[in-house]
Amino acid sequence: MLVIRYFRIGKKNQPSFKIVVTDQRMPIRGGRFVEEVGFSDPIKKKKILNAERIKYWIAKGAQPSASIHNLLISQKIIEGKKIDVHNKKKLTEAEKKAAAATAATPAAKATEVPKVPAEAPKVEAPAEEKKIEPPVEEKKIESPAT
Repeated sequence: MLVIRYFRIGKKNQPSFKIVVTDQRMPIRGGRFVEEVGFSDPIKKKKILNAERIKYWIAKGAQPSASIHNLLISQKIIEGKKIDVHNKKKLTEAEKKAAAATAATPAAKATEVPKVPAEAPKVEAPAEEKKIEPPVEEKKIESPAT
């Protein structure tokens, strides 16, 4: 699957990024990517995007990463809501309460389900007893002494 993501270039403490289309499974180190579709310099706040090529790759099925998705929305290349990038694992207190409330309501509904009258257990024929066979002793074959 193709993805559109950042490729970091630049010196230490002077980052700049290429925006590239690459295969999701392959690392992009060494410049192995399908196409460069933009450039971003966060220090100079400079962004150069090739909107036509980005739209082309999205039409072909490339998925933008969360950061690129937000960048494309802010540059009005695509439409939609921004994705929360930094708080993937941390839930706010309001979200925790909402999650707890939704978890409590299905549990309450599950207890209110009318009970179906229990059917009489089926009587099965007793299983046949297995015959125990005595172990067969194997004769040891003695090899002639040489």
